[in-house]
Amino acid sequence: MQQIIRHWTMFSAVLLAMGAAWIFLTIPLPGTTTGGEIPAPRQGFLAPDFSLPDAQGNIIRLSALRGQPVLVNFWASWCPPCKAEMPAMQRVHAEYASQGLVILAVNTTYQDDEKAALRFLEEYGLTFPVVFDRSGQPARLYETRALPTSFFIDADGIIQEVVVGGPMSEALLRSQAERLLERMP
Repeated sequence: MQQIIRHWTMFSAVLLAMGAAWIFLTIPLPGTTTGGEIPAPRQGFLAPDFSLPDAQGNIIRLSALRGQPVLVNFWASWCPPCKAEMPAMQRVHAEYASQGLVILAVNTTYQDDEKAALRFLEEYGLTFPVVFDRSGQPARLYETRALPTSFFIDADGIIQEVVVGGPMSEALLRSQAERLLERMP
């Protein structure tokens, strides 16, 4: 009886080790499963496309920015971390826009006041593109659960980093901007 128990214990251990080895050897690395072809709001996936109006009514489509690295930042005027990180975003925009970096701020207007958002833009002197998500559809598409939420997207449209919450430090913004710019063809 002891021999049978030892036999099944050994068999189970070998089977478990083989299963663990199989899982370890076949696990895909981030970004290798889709080749950047499937849109999903996750690192290694194609950034989901959206089109939103700016304050002048011009429509900005994310996919039209392909070829440039883009920081998509979901924010609201009532959000303290959003307020705290906007000056750093403006400084990073001023420094890296000439190299091709685009900062696209998406105001979550469906849960904000558009007039308050416009006052915010003026008060902070923001010069990067700001668009208005009045329906909440892009925020749902990007599965935003907290504000601010930022997506660092390379020139090929692949999400390289996701930052939930904030405020982001200027050092983080600069390092991510430089990393995206280094990846440009």
